[in-house]
Amino acid sequence: MADDSLGGAEEEFREMIAKFLAGEGEIDPSKLAGAAGLPTDPLMVARLMSQLQKAMSANADGIDWQLARDEAGRIAAEGSMRSSNEELEQLRQALNVAALWLDEATAITQLTSEPTLITRADWARLTMPVWTQLAEPVATSIADSLTSVLDEQMPEELKGMMGNAAQMMRSLGGTLFSLQLGHVVGQLSAEVVSGGDIGIPLLPGRDDHDVQAALLPQNLAAFGAGLDIPADQVQLYLAVRELAHARLFRHARWLRLHLISAITDYARGIRIDTDRIESLAAEFDPANPESLREALTSGALIPPKSESQLAALARLETTLALIEGWVDVVTASATSRLPRADAIAETVRRRRASGGPAESAFSTLVGLELRPRRLREAAAFWQAVEEAVGAEQRDALWAHPDLLPTTDDIDDPSRIIAGLQGSGTAEPDALDQALSDLLSDDGASRPIEGAPGEAPDEPAGPSEPTA
Repeated sequence: MADDSLGGAEEEFREMIAKFLAGEGEIDPSKLAGAAGLPTDPLMVARLMSQLQKAMSANADGIDWQLARDEAGRIAAEGSMRSSNEELEQLRQALNVAALWLDEATAITQLTSEPTLITRADWARLTMPVWTQLAEPVATSIADSLTSVLDEQMPEELKGMMGNAAQMMRSLGGTLFSLQLGHVVGQLSAEVVSGGDIGIPLLPGRDDHDVQAALLPQNLAAFGAGLDIPADQVQLYLAVRELAHARLFRHARWLRLHLISAITDYARGIRIDTDRIESLAAEFDPANPESLREALTSGALIPPKSESQLAALARLETTLALIEGWVDVVTASATSRLPRADAIAETVRRRRASGGPAESAFSTLVGLELRPRRLREAAAFWQAVEEAVGAEQRDALWAHPDLLPTTDDIDDPSRIIAGLQGSGTAEPDALDQALSDLLSDDGASRPIEGAPGEAPDEPAGPSEPTA
């Protein structure tokens, strides 16, 4: 059992943390907020300190997901504005026309859930489960690494005291991460124009295989505000993109899990450089907290990617490029009637090239950039396949993961084209074909939108903005 001196040391540690949280320490709390990527305005700093004080009192373990949800909802509601009934009706009409145009551009059938119009707050609330799933492996890795360093470096006679201190640090770190997550998701709610805007489906459908298509009217209006393009053309183009993205994931049922699993597997491979942490602890000068801030914000604590991570990242980037490239080609075909479609497409490409809404979110929370670097090449690949064998054969490549083109295929589509034309080189083996047939049979058993005798499905989210 620990003696009184150890109990005194623990109390001293608690008092030091309490003084810092009360703003009485030598480290400026606003610098902690800045290092965490949070605003440094007085209200945000006060909120941060209040939440950390609660965490120290509660001594909870792990991430406070409710705090993340609350913070995201608070930020999402700050700038929300109600769209007029006329604007909402225009968007509903745009979605109806977009569905008809898509039927001419792809053999992939319509969605089983009606597209919906949602507010920023709706988007933040509905997407949070996926964000937590993607962010949790990194948060756990960071917490485990920090407590491991404390445990390994502490003399044996102080282990009893530091056990409680380590628990306290996990609680403080989990609260800080929760605020970061909520802040990023809240910011994203003001940027995204649709459910599939960041490249992966974030909105839940009726079941694990379903995908909910959605538009955010307020953000869509902001997207088109600076363009010298009629609003109805912008609405139609973005409606087609969103429906194309959702249809693809509804058709290729394996694709959503494939992407999210790749992201979480990559995140679980992230390790914190414990040697760097030890060095920082030894060299840290409380009077000069800038060195700590620089280490936290520069990514110096995360070592270079491992070989397995680099391989996973390459596969992930290829899949993302194929998804976005396919959506670009199908959208271009479906919107050929729009006079300014090319100008809108170029705006979308520029927005994506400059980082887009996904960039800050994943780089901050998961240490991963979801930017499809070979997007133009992937789009050229899909266009070449369509010109050679038609849209139906092009879309058949999404039937099974083993049929998905590789990065070499993107460079030279001749192998894929030859296989689709009948040489057999791109056909799956017997087992793959059996699995593909099974998936096809399962898909055929589900009703599709507009099937005779079927009642229309209820949308997964609100049918119109409520904020």
